Amino acid sequence: MKKRYLAGTSVAVVASLSVIMWPGAIKNAQAHCQVPCGIYDDSARIDRLKEDARTIAKAIKNINELAGKADAQSFNQAARWVATKEHHASHVIEVVAQYFLTQKVKPVEAGAKGYDAYLSKLADHHAVMSAAMKTKQKADSAAADALAHSIEKLATHYGK
Repeated sequence: MKKRYLAGTSVAVVASLSVIMWPGAIKNAQAHCQVPCGIYDDSARIDRLKEDARTIAKAIKNINELAGKADAQSFNQAARWVATKEHHASHVIEVVAQYFLTQKVKPVEAGAKGYDAYLSKLADHHAVMSAAMKTKQKADSAAADALAHSIEKLATHYGK
């Protein structure tokens, strides 16, 4: 049997995805932890975010020290530091989005008790994600400082 591919994807995969994504195929979607509840703790996640921020700050420092050097080794090291910075910034965004926002921040209806605190919590989570994104865009220590500060503020929501 001859296999057909569409932009590098098999027809069977495309067909499977279209069934899954077909409008009306899912009547009710309910959120649930991606792993069994209770395995990870908030404190450990915050500590890891802080470690990511320190790594990003170190990467930015080293990128700036290597800037302007034209030798192959400096170019290689700068590229590796950029990749490291990108990886850790992506990790921060992923943890905030997939762990905290989807599993820890519970929606509160507008006008209900706790709505203002909910909005504040959302803003603090967004600030971390935005700051992490800016560290991807810049090799500026101010961006790394803003990320570290936003993580410290986020930590207050989780007893840190």
